[in-house]
Amino acid sequence: MRLSGTQSVMRALFPIMGVVLIGFLVIGLALPVLPLHVAHGLGLSAFVVGLVTGSQFAVSLVTRIWAGHYADKKGAKRGVVAGLVAAAASGFLYLLSIVFINSPLTSVVILILGRGVLGGAESFIITGAVTWGLALVGPQGAGRVIAWVGTAMFAALALGAPLGTSLYEAKGFVAVAVATAVIPFLTLLFLLRLTAVAPSQTAPKPEFRSVAKAVWVPGIGAALSSIGFGAILAFGSLLFAQRGWTPVWIAFTAYAAALVAARLGLGHLPDRLGGARVALVSALIETAGLALIWLAPGGLVAAIGAALTGFGYALVYPALGVEAVRRAPPQSRGLVMGIYTAFLDVALGFGTPALGLIAGLAGLGNVFFVSTLLVLITTAFGVRLLIAPAKEPS
Repeated sequence: MRLSGTQSVMRALFPIMGVVLIGFLVIGLALPVLPLHVAHGLGLSAFVVGLVTGSQFAVSLVTRIWAGHYADKKGAKRGVVAGLVAAAASGFLYLLSIVFINSPLTSVVILILGRGVLGGAESFIITGAVTWGLALVGPQGAGRVIAWVGTAMFAALALGAPLGTSLYEAKGFVAVAVATAVIPFLTLLFLLRLTAVAPSQTAPKPEFRSVAKAVWVPGIGAALSSIGFGAILAFGSLLFAQRGWTPVWIAFTAYAAALVAARLGLGHLPDRLGGARVALVSALIETAGLALIWLAPGGLVAAIGAALTGFGYALVYPALGVEAVRRAPPQSRGLVMGIYTAFLDVALGFGTPALGLIAGLAGLGNVFFVSTLLVLITTAFGVRLLIAPAKEPS
C-alpha cells in the first residue's frame, strides 16, 4: 500500500533520512579540509586537489549501476548496509595515508584510494535509501523522496563542514580519519532496527538500454546543474582562503543550509507543478548564485551567492529526478536512480578535475565563471522536457 499526504510520507521517510544523515556526516567532515590537507599539508597542486575530490565521484560513477541493480534484486536495506561498511573502510585508508605523509605522492595515492572506496559507499547508501523511499511512497511522491532523502544528505554535509574544520584545526587530518572510520559503525546499530522492504518480484526487469533511454535527457540536465555543486565543493574554501575571507567553510555551509531549507519548504513542488517547470526556474536561480560568487567583492556577497546556488540546485536535481522516474518502468526504481545519479557522478568525477585545471591556468575566480555558463545550459533541457512531458505512471 502506497502512502499519501505530506505528514505520512515524512513519517515513513524519517528513519531512512536519519540513516542518511549520520552516514553522510563522514563525507561532510572531509569536504572543507581535504583541499587544505592536499594543498597545504602535502604541498600539491590545485589539479591534484580536484583529482582527490573528484575521485570519489568517479568511483561512484562505475558503482552506481551496480548499486541500483543490487537494491532492486537484494533489497534496499542491504544496499545501505554494504555502503556503511565501505564508508568505514575508507576511514582506515585515510589513516593509512597519514602514515606516509612524508612521502606526498604515496600518501595522496592512498588518499585517492580511500576517496574511491567512499565513492562506492556513497553510491550504495544513497541509491539504496532513495529506492527504499520510492518503495514506500511510490512514483507519485518521487519528488519528495528525492528531495527529502537528499535533504538529509546535505544536512549532514552542512553539519560536517564546521565539525570537520574544528577537528582538523584541533588534531589535524588524523581526527577526520578516525571519525570517518567510527561513525558508519554507529549508524549500522540504528539501521539494523529498521524494517526492510522486499524487492519487487512481480515483473521482469527491463533491459538497461530501455531504462537509460528514458533517463538520459533529465540525466544530462542534472549533470550540468551539478557543476555548481562541484565548484563550491572543491574550490569554495580555497577561494575564501586565497582572498582572506573567513571563515573558509562558510561557502559550503551557506550552500548546504539554503539547499536544506528549500527542500524542506518547497520539496513538494516538483510533484505538484511538474519536474520540468520547476527545474527550469531553479536552474536560473542557481546560475545567478554562481555568477554572484564570480563577481563577489567580499566574503559576505560570495556567501550569499553560495546560498542562492544551493537554493536553486535544491529543486533542480529532484525536479529532473521526477522526470526520470516517470519516464522509466516502475519495477526498476533502483536502476533508474542508479543511472540518474550516475550523471551526477560524471559531472563531479570528471568536471571537478577539469575545474582544477581551469583554476591552475586562469585562477580560482574563473572556476565560477565557467560553472555559471554550464549550469545555464540546464535550462535548455528543462525546455525540452516541457515540450515532451512524461506520461503519468500506471
